[in-house]
Amino acid sequence: MVAVVIVNYRTPQLTIDCLAALDGERQSLPGLRAVVVDGGSGDESAGVLAEAIGRPEYEGWASFMPLPINGGFGWANNQAILTLALDRQPPEFIHLLNPDTRVLAGAVTKLVQELRADLRCGAAGSQLVDGDGRPSASAFYFPSAGLELVNGSQSEKLGRLFGVERAPVLGDEARDVDWVTGASAMFRMAALRDTGLFDDGFFLYFDEVELMHRLQRHGWTVRHVPESRVVHLEGASTGLGESASVSRLPAYWYRSRRRYFALTGGGWSVVGADLALLAGRFVAILKALVKPGFRSRAAGLDLLRLGFWPRRADRHPSAPRLGDRPGAPPSWMTQR
Repeated sequence: MVAVVIVNYRTPQLTIDCLAALDGERQSLPGLRAVVVDGGSGDESAGVLAEAIGRPEYEGWASFMPLPINGGFGWANNQAILTLALDRQPPEFIHLLNPDTRVLAGAVTKLVQELRADLRCGAAGSQLVDGDGRPSASAFYFPSAGLELVNGSQSEKLGRLFGVERAPVLGDEARDVDWVTGASAMFRMAALRDTGLFDDGFFLYFDEVELMHRLQRHGWTVRHVPESRVVHLEGASTGLGESASVSRLPAYWYRSRRRYFALTGGGWSVVGADLALLAGRFVAILKALVKPGFRSRAAGLDLLRLGFWPRRADRHPSAPRLGDRPGAPPSWMTQR
């Protein structure tokens, strides 16, 4: 059985459209169910969603879970997964969908088939496409000091020099990757039982990256499945898309980045990644001075203020386990 979890934050109509698109998948996956979570929106979302999900077309397969606080992406998904795990017949797979997505025909089924074909595959992600059907970034390499250097320099030549692949993972065939976007990602429940759920020390961003890093440390694989295609209206809830510049990123992005490096590589990996990024930015500044038309992104004082040195809490994981009761507040909130 597959349970789809959709976390809404102040985008109720998008969420309803996302849920409606799932109806066609139920023909090939008769046991499919959906849980719509409102992540403490504080607006009219809960009322709008409760009314919509009460319609006859959703009876028996969709349910609504309003949450009292905005605990972040991972925490909200955890509440649904922990609740589903308490069922007499918990789902075999959990499919996370952003509310600003629309599954295309067969998208959910393709992920199920991929996971069932390889029992060591812990997660599988879809190929995101824009409204015109053009593929967008969906599978990636893990963040590293080398990748930060290349990203900061905005130089593909520097990447080739150091053997660092900067571009997203591309291809028409399913393949193992480091991590896939959480906008449409399916997890094996057995893998989550082994590794724990999302670390709720993250508010937003880097949380799915850390979880997939943890999956692979435990021997599970992560796959990108291009045949599973999902339309994505990127950044509808956060206002941040791929085009957002570093100088515009919110404070929680820097905190999440800092926590990711601390959890996956220790405190000094945060410093190493930051120094590499700043060195790359310095290269970009020099490049802008000698190359007409080239625009360097600002180094940003926010990186030094918010991301440079790990806090003690950053080094301590906070991932609930299946079997835990839902409802505990996220650690990012209590530790502050």
